[in-house]
Amino acid sequence: MKQYYLLHRRLFILLVVAACSMFSAQSGMASLTDQVKAETLTEANKLFHQANEKLTQDPAKAQELYRKALLRYERLVKEGVRNGKLYYNIGNTYYRLDDIGRAILNYRRAELFIPEDLELEESLNFVLTKRRDSIEEKQKKQVLKTLVFWHYDISAKVKLWLFGVLYSVSFIMGAVQIVQFRSFSNWWIGAPFLIAVLLGGSLMIERLAQSENRMGVLVDYEVTARKGDGDTYQPSFEDPLHAGTEFRLIEDRGQWYHIEVADGRRCWIKARSGDLVIDGSF
Repeated sequence: MKQYYLLHRRLFILLVVAACSMFSAQSGMASLTDQVKAETLTEANKLFHQANEKLTQDPAKAQELYRKALLRYERLVKEGVRNGKLYYNIGNTYYRLDDIGRAILNYRRAELFIPEDLELEESLNFVLTKRRDSIEEKQKKQVLKTLVFWHYDISAKVKLWLFGVLYSVSFIMGAVQIVQFRSFSNWWIGAPFLIAVLLGGSLMIERLAQSENRMGVLVDYEVTARKGDGDTYQPSFEDPLHAGTEFRLIEDRGQWYHIEVADGRRCWIKARSGDLVIDGSF
């Protein structure tokens, strides 16, 4: 019986040791993976800066270095790395490679993570001016943006801060009025509460819109928009669309997208001609 007990004890110890060894090995692999990712990012940044230095003296060499940097940045994305700075770097690289569509696409992806980054905002606004197509927003949306400017113009961070302050002020004043029987004007309590509700509603709408983001960007240099999901359909517009034109996805039929551009016009494009800001990799 004693030998039986000792045998089981030894087996248990061996299992514990083996489990600990496996855990240590897995931990080592994880840290190695993180190390490789960090090295890949460092290498990509180094190649990008080298390309910038070669840009005026040797444009061909600079383009080669940009492409090498891009391969490393996009490798990180394929490995599951998701952050605003990475997408911003990818957007910068595509711009240097004269790929306006994919530059805008990745700037938009970066916005999802760092919406208030000034460098990103400046870069995006600059690249937007480089698009061939100039499509104005439909009139109704322009009016809406004017009427509820605070929803579109105030950042989510500021709205959240204002919501917290105004809601707290309204709550504290209401509590003081109840506990100490002090009478405040309804405006002193109601106005902060109403504004807080509006800001809270705005934040909820933004959150919902982000979760249902179906915005995309044309990435092909020139795209023939059609009236149906096939090459046999007539073109929707007299002139083709071009890289960098942004759209809202209405329907995905596999090889074809039904889209709406900024001015409200709708058409069909080949799915490979555009890419969604939030795609299956997110």
